[in-house]
Amino acid sequence: MNVTVNNAKLNSWIKEVSALCQPEDIYICDGSKEEYDRLMGIMLANGSALPLANRPNSFHFRSDPSDVARVEDRTYISTTSQDDAGPTNNWMTPDELKNIMKGFYKGCMKGRVMYVIPFSMGPIGSPISKIGIEISDSPYVVVNMHIMTRMSPRVLELLGSDGDFIPCLHSIGAPLQEGQKDVKWPCAPIEDKYISHFPEENLIWSYGSGYGGNALLGKKCLALRIASAIARREGWMAEHMLILRLTNPEGKQYHIAAAFPSACGKTNLAMMQPSIPGWKCECVGDDIAWMKIGPDGRLYAINPENGFFGVAPGTSYETNPMAMDSIKENSIFTNCAITDAGEVWWEGMDGEPPVHAIDWKEKDWTLASTTDAAHPNARFTAPASQCPVICDDWEKPEGVPIDIFIFGGRRSTVVPLVSEALSWDHGVFLGSTAASETTAANIGSVGNLRRDPFAMKPFCGYNMGDYFQHWLDMGDKLADKAPKMFYVNWFRKDSDGKFLWPGFSDNSRILKWMCERVDGTAAAVETPIGILPQEDGLDTDGLDLSSDDMKELLRVDTDAWRQELPDIEKHFAIFGDRLPERLRVQLQEFKNRLG
Repeated sequence: MNVTVNNAKLNSWIKEVSALCQPEDIYICDGSKEEYDRLMGIMLANGSALPLANRPNSFHFRSDPSDVARVEDRTYISTTSQDDAGPTNNWMTPDELKNIMKGFYKGCMKGRVMYVIPFSMGPIGSPISKIGIEISDSPYVVVNMHIMTRMSPRVLELLGSDGDFIPCLHSIGAPLQEGQKDVKWPCAPIEDKYISHFPEENLIWSYGSGYGGNALLGKKCLALRIASAIARREGWMAEHMLILRLTNPEGKQYHIAAAFPSACGKTNLAMMQPSIPGWKCECVGDDIAWMKIGPDGRLYAINPENGFFGVAPGTSYETNPMAMDSIKENSIFTNCAITDAGEVWWEGMDGEPPVHAIDWKEKDWTLASTTDAAHPNARFTAPASQCPVICDDWEKPEGVPIDIFIFGGRRSTVVPLVSEALSWDHGVFLGSTAASETTAANIGSVGNLRRDPFAMKPFCGYNMGDYFQHWLDMGDKLADKAPKMFYVNWFRKDSDGKFLWPGFSDNSRILKWMCERVDGTAAAVETPIGILPQEDGLDTDGLDLSSDDMKELLRVDTDAWRQELPDIEKHFAIFGDRLPERLRVQLQEFKNRLG
């Protein structure tokens, strides 16, 4: 072992895992550049990493075709009582699940190095941060964790001899027998993959996958599934939300946290460049927000991550120039295509597609090919510090004060461009009923309505009925210092199927109205679904938007909303008696307002 570990609990756990998984060697990571370069060198030598010609210190990996995304049906929340996991999670008793997984873990690291990764989610030492230790047999995981978390000897120092941490055990599930040749992306078959969370013990066990959130256990596993359960117990919030700072021409700052399901432009909004003169947007985080009530009674948020793990296809200078500038160097790419010039490429990238490339399955790809060159879930891993619009306060230990919460979804009809909640409870009702029409990016037939409360359905580590109650409880604690809540839909279409709203940088016009609502200066009208801008209430200067289109964007069709009520009732019914009474009241009041 190369780094001294003084923590008794950690030493004991390392010995226990080593005895079970039987690695060839144990290495304690220190998070240094030398360590990163050495591990990348090993992967370059064995052919699993490919250097990129025009991006300094950047590399490309191809995963096994069976290991390309989160596997929700292999993801478990394991609690003593099934009711505590709730109807939206896969459940198994802790004893049963651990017995199955111990069978897989036995000898699973033979012929491999067991890496011990001490990391902090959030700035090291922040009162909102948490320490995790991931044990993994994947050097790919180590280099990605270098970027996505804060890995440093300071984490072990802070842990001391008796500090607590969240244990995260991961194995790719591919032991090497003596003399056996390794493959470029070792992993277990799909039926042997398990991503398991034990919230009663703050414990994560993952087996069989080397990809993304299945393997980088600081991300969705710790920062959302386990953290959401801890947050409820400790009275704070762990949310699937971007955080941004918006500054008006007079220099007043507003901080916004926003939750969107996949395919709703979350990363684009986090790094938006406002189209309205004099307004400035800065990114605090693009995916996860941890929020605690500060000494002044307001809600303060940190981004627990240290990097961006973004979907590459569709990212371009047209859709998100700041993301493109963030990945010019020191980045890791997975499952993209490689051009003949040795550069990464994916569908939706700027410019003409290459005439020829090697696709994500390492096969020849040409313009005549009928398959995608990059996998639809191809990813980039890049340091957040490289984003040109990263906020100066993004690592502020106490966080930034949240003024506005936004929920949203992708709806071609019914839901208007923007509405403000009538109250905190009404805002929780909006968040709890959030829905999107399914796209190719999420599961289900295209065009079906999929409820994804608070964009947390795949990530809530306990019963979502109790989660809704936690939101209500937080509102009670915050009282008159609670952020205002809004619901947006950038995706409304006209009768010809054309988007009515330009989106992207013009979404700043909607945010401007929200900030004016916070200040009490924006004119608005009350409707059965919430408070909407007056027709001339949005700043549309310079926009080619007809009065008819604006009317349609803000139209509240009460008949269409009445038709949606049975679906909301059906959605609420799955939570049974765990659904808070206050949400039943909100539903009844909504019905009454619709008439």
